[in-house]
Amino acid sequence: MIRLFRDLYLTNRFFYLFGGVAALFAFSFAFPFLFPVAQAGLVVAIAVVLAEIFMQFNPAVSVKCARVTPKVLSLGSDNTIRLNLENRYGLTLRVSVVDELPVQLQKRDFRMSLALAPGEEKQLQYILHPTARGEYHFGKVNIYTQTAAGFIERRFSHPLEKMVPVYPSIIQMREFELKTVARIAQFHGIKKMRRLGHSYEFEQIKNYVRGDDYRSINWKATGRKSQLMVNQYEEEKAQQVYSIIDNSRSMRMPFNNLSLLDHAVNTSLVISNIALQKQDKAGLITFSEKIGTTLKADRNILQLRTILEALYKEKEGNLEANYELLYLTVRNFIKGRSLIFLYSNFESYYALERVLPILRRINRMHLLVVIFFENSEVLDFTKKEVSNVEDIYHQTVAQKFAYEKDQIVQGLRQYGIQSILTRPEDLSINTINKYLELKSRGMI
Repeated sequence: MIRLFRDLYLTNRFFYLFGGVAALFAFSFAFPFLFPVAQAGLVVAIAVVLAEIFMQFNPAVSVKCARVTPKVLSLGSDNTIRLNLENRYGLTLRVSVVDELPVQLQKRDFRMSLALAPGEEKQLQYILHPTARGEYHFGKVNIYTQTAAGFIERRFSHPLEKMVPVYPSIIQMREFELKTVARIAQFHGIKKMRRLGHSYEFEQIKNYVRGDDYRSINWKATGRKSQLMVNQYEEEKAQQVYSIIDNSRSMRMPFNNLSLLDHAVNTSLVISNIALQKQDKAGLITFSEKIGTTLKADRNILQLRTILEALYKEKEGNLEANYELLYLTVRNFIKGRSLIFLYSNFESYYALERVLPILRRINRMHLLVVIFFENSEVLDFTKKEVSNVEDIYHQTVAQKFAYEKDQIVQGLRQYGIQSILTRPEDLSINTINKYLELKSRGMI
């Protein structure tokens, strides 16, 4: 009996039915001939509702459910969740499904409806777009069933509680891996780079065969062997690629529901994976007022997993970044010339001037690429039509900020420092293109 009251819900049809019966009783005061009709209607209504309760709470009624989720969810990407339903009753049921979603998503109106024939199995799917890293706890799956009458609902509560972590976007990482590694197609956004010069490592001396580059003939070996011999080269590999992420307060700014740090975290995972696919070594350093994660560049099979776990734990700080400490760390921690992607955010030329001497020192030791962000909302103001003095003021200030961003690019270029000024949503594409460009030019 307790279960009956706990899982029994009244629908709108129930209230319409008994509201109509109550109206008949009310009209029967003025029209007495309606009183027997109202009495009969009440008996019929009670009988129909009791019959439906008996049908719904019959032990044979059963709707099975299973939730299928990825092992991890990807930050800032569309993740597909599937629900498998099966009607094990002999009648067609109208079903409403309410999945208890993680509290971080703040979705309180989630409901999916469908009809299930006797013995039928169906799969529902929906998309989740998480905007914060961490543990996401799914609750129960509540299924509400109705018969054709539809005066009451019965709830089936399936205890499918599960925790799924949200990691930096693995979906985005795999997408860009296909775009850069696949040779059979061209993809929007990724530029095909032509390798310049002869930037190869010597591998061996071999006999000349038709089609070999005659410029690679080794004349000394040819003289000793009395036949043409050529040098064989292989592409330079095992170069070090470091992602250095500024996780100070300047990276808290949100764009497209993700902070700048989250955009940098996703791109760091993407570029690390591509570097490993290209047989380079990938490493990671994070810093704010103090040094956070430090991972030596390596290309073993567990390196990507180690980087993923490290990025998962990163959080924005509350203080300014300490670039002096970063310089000491780079000098002592990174051995050998490396390609360094530095993800930071400079909102003014003055902010760059304070750290420019340190960036120049790092660039002397390594190939430094400074990556910072365009403020897309400010750029929208620069293109907006003005109609009053206030709009003119806003547009002038926006143009000043945009001009300072261009000044930062010119200031870095003046001292031979590579830079990327990008919208947050284009960060991964632009970083990959810069990596491929530098590889093709043999600069690392």
